[in-house]
Amino acid sequence: MTPTRVLIVDDEVLVRSGLGLIVGTAPDLEVVGGCSGGQAERMVRELAPRVVLLDVRMPDLDGISVLRRLRALPEPPAVAMLTTFDTDEHIGTALRAGAAGFLLKDTAPEQLVHAVRVLAAGGSVLSPSVARTVISGYVEGGAADTTAATLTGRLTGRELDVLALLGEGLSNAEIADRLFLGTGTVKDHISAILGKLGAANRVQAAVIAHRAGLVRDRRDGE
Repeated sequence: MTPTRVLIVDDEVLVRSGLGLIVGTAPDLEVVGGCSGGQAERMVRELAPRVVLLDVRMPDLDGISVLRRLRALPEPPAVAMLTTFDTDEHIGTALRAGAAGFLLKDTAPEQLVHAVRVLAAGGSVLSPSVARTVISGYVEGGAADTTAATLTGRLTGRELDVLALLGEGLSNAEIADRLFLGTGTVKDHISAILGKLGAANRVQAAVIAHRAGLVRDRRDGE
């Protein structure tokens, strides 16, 4: 089996090395390089990674700008944003630019490896800490978004249940356990949800859940 190619983009050499060592321990993953933001587009064109781990904050070229350039490529890689903070003001911009996930730099090694595998398989990664702090912080305090409420009105009752848990940052397996469903069934529900919401990935769907007041409503009812 051909290993999944991974590129790490961060302005700090020590961070690139540390993340590279963690990801590179997995036999099915291959770290093909590391660079700062200004070199990222060229490296992606030359090395064709399937997954890019991209720092949000870099001095030469910020992560949002890099993300936009990578998403504009003919065959863009899956990009997960790396951040030191569990609250980051760039969350909304990154979501709209097509980020496939958010990870804290101190994510546990096994969770980081798992996240890369999920990204390589076409999924999105949304760690619970990021879902509950970054995304909640992004929408907290505002009234329910009427557009988001209209979108979620297209969903069935079970799809609303799944979306609410997705908004809390739960994985497919965790959602399946909570709702007593098979993981395959949850995956089918999420595919249907993304289509009905017009969301590119589960990260965007989670934000819609928060904006619609769905996650808060479910928690208040517990």
